[in-house]
Amino acid sequence: MWLFSRDPVRDFPFELGLPDPDPDPDPDPAADAAPAPLWRLLRGKRKADGAPVSVFAHSLGTVDAAATPLARAALRRLRSLRHPNILGYLDSLETEQCLYLVTEAVTPLRRHLRLRPPTGDLGEQEVAWGLHQLLTALSFLGDSGLVHHALGLDAVFVDPGGDWKLGGLERVAATSEGVPPRPPGVPPRPQDPPELSDSSRGQGEPWAGDMWRLGCLIWEVFNGPLPRPGALRSFGKLPAGLVPPFCELVAAEPSARPGPGQLLQRLQRPGAFLACPLVHTGLFLEQLQVREAPERRTFLQELSARLDALPGPFRRHKLLPRLLAALEFGSADASALPPLLKVAKVLDPPEYQERIVPVIVRLFSSPDRALRMQLLQQLEDYVEFLPEATVDAQIFPHVAHGFLDTNPAIREQTVKSMVLLAPKLGEGRRGKELPRLLLRVQAGDALGPLRCNATLCLGRLGPLLPPQTRQRVLAPALARATRDPFAPARAAAVAAFAATHGCYSPQECATRVLPALCALTADPHPGVRQQAFRAIRSFLDQLEAAAESGGAPEADPSSAVAAPGVPGGGSGGLGAAVSWAVTGVTSLTARLMGAEAGAPPQTPPQAPAGAPPAPPKEAPPEEPPLEDPEGWDDDWGSLEDMELPRSPPASSEEDAGAPPQPPGPPLPDPPPPTAPPPAGKDEEGEGEWGVGGEWGTEDAWEALPSQQGPPPGTGRRQREQQRRRELEAKRRGGPRGAPKTGPPKLGARKLD
Repeated sequence: MWLFSRDPVRDFPFELGLPDPDPDPDPDPAADAAPAPLWRLLRGKRKADGAPVSVFAHSLGTVDAAATPLARAALRRLRSLRHPNILGYLDSLETEQCLYLVTEAVTPLRRHLRLRPPTGDLGEQEVAWGLHQLLTALSFLGDSGLVHHALGLDAVFVDPGGDWKLGGLERVAATSEGVPPRPPGVPPRPQDPPELSDSSRGQGEPWAGDMWRLGCLIWEVFNGPLPRPGALRSFGKLPAGLVPPFCELVAAEPSARPGPGQLLQRLQRPGAFLACPLVHTGLFLEQLQVREAPERRTFLQELSARLDALPGPFRRHKLLPRLLAALEFGSADASALPPLLKVAKVLDPPEYQERIVPVIVRLFSSPDRALRMQLLQQLEDYVEFLPEATVDAQIFPHVAHGFLDTNPAIREQTVKSMVLLAPKLGEGRRGKELPRLLLRVQAGDALGPLRCNATLCLGRLGPLLPPQTRQRVLAPALARATRDPFAPARAAAVAAFAATHGCYSPQECATRVLPALCALTADPHPGVRQQAFRAIRSFLDQLEAAAESGGAPEADPSSAVAAPGVPGGGSGGLGAAVSWAVTGVTSLTARLMGAEAGAPPQTPPQAPAGAPPAPPKEAPPEEPPLEDPEGWDDDWGSLEDMELPRSPPASSEEDAGAPPQPPGPPLPDPPPPTAPPPAGKDEEGEGEWGVGGEWGTEDAWEALPSQQGPPPGTGRRQREQQRRRELEAKRRGGPRGAPKTGPPKLGARKLD
């Protein structure tokens, strides 16, 4: 004998909440005369994971004796009927006082229309998607030999994704039972079909009454509660595409009303009401698993452009879960990643890390190269949501394999991704593994553009390296890049030296940086020479300022990371130039792989307001194009979107030197000529600094920190420029018959 009875609600796997709020009830004058509702809707949640659910509660032992059998009939029907467009049954519980029916989380359609009225084109598309689901559910009932007999606003529910669900199954009966009579004591409703009051009209098909109620539901969706049957003669706010089928649905003769399956096919024809983007997208998502791979790829590639035209709840609660499942189980390829990340932007950071980050971590371990390529290309969209521990322990080990990939496009994107991933790595990986991988690409990759990218990446990541690693690795690595046979890699080394100028002590500038830069003053390419001279002048000014101040002690490199013009220390200067360079090589291996891609032109950063203006320069004669005996132009051609210099490798001193000199006594050698300014630039020298005028580094040099007042050596530079102009004028003023000479050599003295 049990002394204590256990409460069945306590052991129920669902928690029963408060009644669902119903603000602003409908001002329906007939609502007071209507019978009490059969169910009370409660908010609940699953105890296991806290997922929201809806709980329909019916009080047993009510005054209406017929209400309880109807509630039990609805429970039996809902438990046996399983269809995506019918209210989803989860569980049920019966106690001595109440009957509980647990379903998926839904909102009554009547309340949903008050919260989101169907206005505008987007509202009509939401109604079209709901009508498609209602017609599909009614067609399923008809194929099963059943009739609803109670269709209306109170029998339809809406889930968080905007899907309409058919409920109110308490009066569902077989077609063989005929039309049930109106229960005694229940007043007639405006939504009742006319054949219930006038038997002379005939009964028509078994589903004729449901189609009349569907017409009334459509009218109420756009115009509000139906006051009387005669109001159906006025279309009100019905869309023009719904007027013809609405007239057929509310036809007085039951035999003239179309069936649900027939009406669904007609409304899906091109130009009909259901032929809209939302219905097309929803249907394709439901059939995504069984579609052919080319169809899925085409749909996903076009989906990103159509996302803004879809309702927000549809994107968040229906589209996002389908894309996550498709990527996780392999039914979608890399083309599903861009729309997924675009939709996921609306999520809160905690929800993003809960739903999106685990999928991204699993995708990084995928062997699909196209998927890994998309993950690296879209990294900027989601890197801010990745926890540092996740990047260091789970993502970086998979990304690091890209440094050794045989596909150059993967290697390129892997190098560029380090700029975004490095700040989230632990000090151990930043100090050991990351520099080793970058140096391996910089020193051993067969493609010059990838070595150039690795050098630029080192320039960006220099301030992030630990002080000991930075002192041991940075200057030697950039000095080695100055000897690269690929001209853009040498130019990138100069730009990286400038971007990391705050990371070197005066001792390092004098013993490591300046010797490497001085070797580039005799570079065969004029653009590299021009950058080298500017870099040398800048570092010399920095050393002269330190010497004039009495010999500053060696600076701590870690304290100079935040200097202006350095990545992480300001928005201007060479930091912006290197940032552009790393980002602008996106199409580097795309052309090598046979794809077409291009980087948008970038505007060079503007000089600070207090920077001295650049002195005017005369345009020197153009140098003849050099041959390319080893085929470097093939790799360099993929960098045209960067507008970097074309230059052959210096395979020997003869190849790297100046053009041959004519016979006769040696000619005077002025300082190296500057490259002619590119076409389309103004006269203020905006594009003079950098190779080809597109590196955007002249303003960066002027933005470097200097002492107050005129910098040391200003008079010396003016004398050099005056001497250069005099020599150029003498050379141009020689006799006409004199043989033409090539560019003079450096270091030769003038013989009078």
